[in-house]
Amino acid sequence: MDLITREYKTVSRIAGPLLFLENVPKASIGEMVAIVLPDGRSRSGQVIEISEKYTVVQVLETTASMDVAGTSVRFSEYAAKLNLSIDMLGRRFNGIGEPIDGLPPIIPEVRADIVGMPINPVARDNPSDFIQTGISTIDGLNTLVRGQKLPIFSGAGLPAKEIASQILRQAKVPSTPLPLEGGGEGGGFAVVFAAMGITFRDAAYFQEEFEASGALQNSVIFLNLADDPTIERLITPRCALTTAEFLAFNYDMHVLVILTDMTNYCEALREIGAAREEIPGRRGYPGYMYTDLATIYERAGRIKGKKGSVTQLPILTMPDDDITHPIPDLTGYITEGQIVLSRELYRKGIYPPIDPLPSLSRLMNRGIGKGKTREDHRNVADQLYAAYAKGRDLRRLEAIVGETGLSEMDKKFLRFAEEFENKFISQRYTDRNIKETLNLGWELFKILPKESLTRIKMEFVEKYYKK
Repeated sequence: MDLITREYKTVSRIAGPLLFLENVPKASIGEMVAIVLPDGRSRSGQVIEISEKYTVVQVLETTASMDVAGTSVRFSEYAAKLNLSIDMLGRRFNGIGEPIDGLPPIIPEVRADIVGMPINPVARDNPSDFIQTGISTIDGLNTLVRGQKLPIFSGAGLPAKEIASQILRQAKVPSTPLPLEGGGEGGGFAVVFAAMGITFRDAAYFQEEFEASGALQNSVIFLNLADDPTIERLITPRCALTTAEFLAFNYDMHVLVILTDMTNYCEALREIGAAREEIPGRRGYPGYMYTDLATIYERAGRIKGKKGSVTQLPILTMPDDDITHPIPDLTGYITEGQIVLSRELYRKGIYPPIDPLPSLSRLMNRGIGKGKTREDHRNVADQLYAAYAKGRDLRRLEAIVGETGLSEMDKKFLRFAEEFENKFISQRYTDRNIKETLNLGWELFKILPKESLTRIKMEFVEKYYKK
């Protein structure tokens, strides 16, 4: 905590994680405070609202043992800041950036505001470098590019964390395996992992994955577990992104930020809104949730003149598998696509259960094509999508009219859909390069007659379609 300047004992009400103070002049939104308990212990907080009557302080820890009469609040006149250093690599922190790995505190190179600085749109560089994840449904159909924000829409019990860790192990850019060498002297690859409200088991799983992949020494981990203060979850992703921006734009590193679970973050927003007695929006979430999420997601990207980049892979759990729920709905508007997991595919034993039809990468065209992946990539992706969509539609028709009511061509598309799921989508933790993915697509096209490949240029059909 920085130099303390003012102290007030005017707490009039405590509601959940909020303190309401009266008669506090010159308080500022975002100002950090120290909350002093009657026994002398101190807890941190932040000013989140100012009105003529009240100054509302959000307690970043538990409010247990606080009382109105004996609690005082010291104002610092500083916004929330985080100590940043290249020595953060390989370290673990709690949700507000305090070390929890038993090592000494970070000696800061800089202290940065966790809200971050908005990137001037004119200074943004277009993401265009293909990232090979080794997962065919992403590389072939929903390509990830460096500097993109591409969320994973999961459901309860679906293997979102396994897919994220697989991407962590397998991610590559052309001719350059990740994690890259470099680290402390600039350049290279880093992972910033932020957990919000996850279980200890999930946290241990990711820790083991970091160690097994060799990425632990190039990772920074922020953990807010399920039994940690709920309010801390609002700080955690901002600490993580502040760290990612420091590594990317001060040390020219390519940073992959994994945020899990954004649903827990939004639930914390709703809890604060209820404590502040705000008028709720859709399904009880605050009306400003879109703006709040944008302040997180829009911190991904590249800057002209800078070698580093910040790529975001947020994970969220769709309540009741409902993609129209406010959390995935607003996330889909802000981000550049989504990877949607399917419970139907998961029940069939297919891993990864990524459904290509609702999945999307809006920046795919910038990262594929000749010189990046392969000249036929766009055409192959379009044809795979169209043929699989037709096969899925024919399944519903077959359920009504039976197999005997289908034409021979319809049966071929049904077989294509089945083989596509079993061979292209399902790959059981194997790592496929982009050439293998595209060649597998051409193998599947052999199920269909050449004249049905209407989404592919004839020159590519003549070159790659070989019975």
